[in-house]
Amino acid sequence: MENSGNFSEVLLQSLDAKAQWYDSEELPKLLENYRLLYTCVKNLYEFLIKKALITPDPYKLDKKISDIKAPDGSQFVETEKSVIMGQRFSDYESMLDFLCNYYKFSVNHLTLGNIKKLVDLNNSFLWTSFTQNCAKANTRVLATIISTGRHNSDALTSSMVSDSLAKAASAMNDINATLRDLTEFQKEYYKGQIRRNVMAKPSFDREKAFTSPAEEVGQIKKNFAAGMGKVPFYNELIAEIVQEDQGEDKEKRQQAVLAKLNIVKKNERSEEQKVDTKELLMETVRMLGGIPLHIEQITKKITDNHEILESEHNSIKDKFFKSLRRAFGLADKPIIYPLVITDQRTGAQRSEKLDYNVFMADLSLKQRRYGAVSNKKTQGYAKLNSLPEDKILSFLSAQITECQRTIVQLGALNDYFKAAASPLNKSRMKGFKIDIDALKNTIVKINQLRAEYVSYMEEQEQMRKLGIN
Repeated sequence: MENSGNFSEVLLQSLDAKAQWYDSEELPKLLENYRLLYTCVKNLYEFLIKKALITPDPYKLDKKISDIKAPDGSQFVETEKSVIMGQRFSDYESMLDFLCNYYKFSVNHLTLGNIKKLVDLNNSFLWTSFTQNCAKANTRVLATIISTGRHNSDALTSSMVSDSLAKAASAMNDINATLRDLTEFQKEYYKGQIRRNVMAKPSFDREKAFTSPAEEVGQIKKNFAAGMGKVPFYNELIAEIVQEDQGEDKEKRQQAVLAKLNIVKKNERSEEQKVDTKELLMETVRMLGGIPLHIEQITKKITDNHEILESEHNSIKDKFFKSLRRAFGLADKPIIYPLVITDQRTGAQRSEKLDYNVFMADLSLKQRRYGAVSNKKTQGYAKLNSLPEDKILSFLSAQITECQRTIVQLGALNDYFKAAASPLNKSRMKGFKIDIDALKNTIVKINQLRAEYVSYMEEQEQMRKLGIN
């Protein structure tokens, strides 16, 4: 009994230390891996929508997420795969978005029950076994759909898809490894909470409990609800507590538990490697390759809307003046859209005149430019990679600024189309707010990586000034 008390004290100290280690080191890494997975899944989802290989979920924005829930994984008929896979993959992408932006990654929140929910979500699509022969319906069908789309795509798009699949598999391997280790720790943490909140309380009769294993289980059951609240009662883990306290091999069990809680830190000095800061920067540049897909979807809708508006100006008078301009070799009159730009921070509004043809040419230029610099095999990428890091950073920062301004203009243009169309044509106008939000998310991620690079470089400079290598 005395030995059990000493063991409990050492155990709880070890559990607290390891919980702090998880919260400060391992779980932030887990979140980053989920963010990487989300980026890959989002790229694949938008690729499939663009190729019309899956049908977008019309209720996507109306679904409210408050907890992790895996998409349906049941079998379905082949003729419905576009609609069903569109909904399931959309649900999966939305769930990862929720996970990356709203979920709490901490030891107290990632209980055994919540870890199981994450594992179920991870198994919705098996990125590490992503083949057309997979036993799981979702993975098998999605692999077939993506394979079809990739074979019918250009080299740049096909490379993006392959890269996303490879990174998704790598991220999932790391995620599953962390969750396996965390599951084992949570079992010990659960047992430790029982020792702290149940067995250490005055109402727990320790003298009676240690007369036999059955009495200890009885005392734990008697005081469990008061100390643990609505936490589930896991019989097998309670049995482990009793064995650690009263089993014939209790000393061996106690030592094994404490050994399991050791925090193994890698020898940073022996394993330290020089960080390739230029590669970090170029990896961020390559993420610009996610933008062309968004631009292509947006420009198609803008073009359709523009043609609808132009069709409203095909009177005899309009046609006459157009004929005159062609006859005299005069350039067409610029098409100017009067936009209302709203400052998101202050709510202040200002007017801006947008030249349609110039704007569309700029979007086309961005599409080609980002497609070029995101592929290692292009001359554009090689030229950029040959520049000093400060020049690459300046290029990247300029593109982020340009894209942020373009996003503001796109939002105003979307509003303009809705307001400018005649009552007969309003229902024909195509909104592209979802596409703008997708583009914005990509820019936000790129800007985050750029900021991390700048922060790292500033930290290294400060350390250099202090004489620290």
